[in-house]
Amino acid sequence: MIDFAGLRPFATERQREYLDALEVHGSARKVGAALGVHHQSVMKSIHALEREAARRGYSPAHDMTHTVPDGFTVKGVSTYYDAEGKPRGQWVKSRADETAMLDRLADLVSGLAEAVDGKFKATPSPTVVLSDYLTVYPIGDPHVGMYAWGEQTGEDFDLEIAERDLRGAMVRLVQASPASHTAIVLNLGDLFHGDSPSNMTARSGNTLDIDTRWEKVMRIGARIMFWLVEHALEKHQTVIVRNVQGNHDDTSAFALSLILEAYFRNEQRVHVDASPTPFWYYRFGKVLIGATHGDKVKQADLPSIMAADRAADWGETAHRYYYSGHIHHKDMKEHFGVVCESFRTLAASDNYHHSHGYRSGRDMCAIVHHREWGEVERHRADILRIRSENG
Repeated sequence: MIDFAGLRPFATERQREYLDALEVHGSARKVGAALGVHHQSVMKSIHALEREAARRGYSPAHDMTHTVPDGFTVKGVSTYYDAEGKPRGQWVKSRADETAMLDRLADLVSGLAEAVDGKFKATPSPTVVLSDYLTVYPIGDPHVGMYAWGEQTGEDFDLEIAERDLRGAMVRLVQASPASHTAIVLNLGDLFHGDSPSNMTARSGNTLDIDTRWEKVMRIGARIMFWLVEHALEKHQTVIVRNVQGNHDDTSAFALSLILEAYFRNEQRVHVDASPTPFWYYRFGKVLIGATHGDKVKQADLPSIMAADRAADWGETAHRYYYSGHIHHKDMKEHFGVVCESFRTLAASDNYHHSHGYRSGRDMCAIVHHREWGEVERHRADILRIRSENG
């Protein structure tokens, strides 16, 4: 017996057509004849609809009538019965529907990319650049979209503050750095605090404090990256952009790269590396730089990973560096010929990290490399100085 009224809210347009026809004609064979399709196609579609309804929590034959909202799927149902076998209570556990989330992200990315495609027009190159120098701007865990209430965490933080601080740091660092021919704007992961409208981490399911709508967070995060790259172009001939996947933004990091590619499509001086690998490398003369978020491997293992991934470059370089984020505090050690460094964040602490006692300084830096000598200088933009200079 088909539950016509109960199934309609979960049906696609085609499935609703089949439901309406079944109510009128009474059998799949008659529907098939009326609509010009095979009767088995009709029943396959109805069975798929019933499975989708059950996945969302609706299957009266199994005493499941408590549905979950769009974007979620049922994880488990526990029903308890009385002595007569009648249901007296029910617990419904849900989880974010990953497929639905990815579809929503795809729609958002497609819309953003189309809206900004080719919008940035080619700009004049700097008059003088230093061809033997490379400047790296590592961005440690910006957590754009994170919300913190000062009375609870000691300091307010939201979208507006995140954008203001990142712009202020970039202004300070570009001004202080030499006009190297090439620059790398290196997002070390977790640029976005959340990866979907569920406002939970995808891997662990931790609830996140998010400032406003996820779609708005994506738009502002992209706008921040547009601006950081544009500002670097004012001083450097070539700007390479790399967004490393973080544990907070596995999917959004890749989506961001696609949006950046679209925005800078007409600017030959910008190169966006959108490769999906979690380990990224760049060779500059005798300098080899690696980058990863840092949530999947220990810092001490990075040199052996670099040697395995880039054996030829390893043998031909004298200065090797591996940059990471994730831990939100500064840690620099030399392991077997590679200087491994994690970077601080400019973001304030959310309630979870603050209540668990996490504390660290907050800054952003620029690192200057010479193609023969390796790192030759660095500049630091401290959060207090940034805010002092920018009001």
